[in-house]
Amino acid sequence: MKFTTLKSETVYEGKAFDVKREQILLPDDKTTWFDLVIHPGAVTLIPIDSQERILFVRQYRHAVGKELLELPAGTLESGEDPGDCASREVREETGMSAGKLVKVGEFYLVPGYSTEYMFIYLASDLQADPLPGDDDEFITVEAYPLDEVPALIKEGKIQDAKSIAALSLAQAYLANYK
Repeated sequence: MKFTTLKSETVYEGKAFDVKREQILLPDDKTTWFDLVIHPGAVTLIPIDSQERILFVRQYRHAVGKELLELPAGTLESGEDPGDCASREVREETGMSAGKLVKVGEFYLVPGYSTEYMFIYLASDLQADPLPGDDDEFITVEAYPLDEVPALIKEGKIQDAKSIAALSLAQAYLANYK
């Protein structure tokens, strides 16, 4: 099927993303408008410490008006390699550097309206090596044993889709730690 962009206009330029409004010619020759979030992509990390615990971050998310328990994550800088971003973000958000980073998967976060593409990394051989975090992030790190994580999801204590998807993609890798 052929979809053709007839018009495209940036209606908002922000710090984390832009918004475009595009008119599309559909395969049936009708037209429609789409509002798109243009995002540079991101990484999500599954840091595992020497005690076989996953390090999560708890942070306030203004869009939902509460703190969420999530895996550490961060946005790619322009032209940045996802592995380099993962190395930086694990240090900024957990205070630990990863001696070993393994990409376990990748996916579109919400392709119905966003270009955001997520790269998932398992981070292990952790050593204390903090970097300053972003000025607008107030994060606490929480460690949970691998075998407790499925219950956190089932009980609704982890409500963040990227964390749930990342943990699902990493199941085979995480099985090696049990």
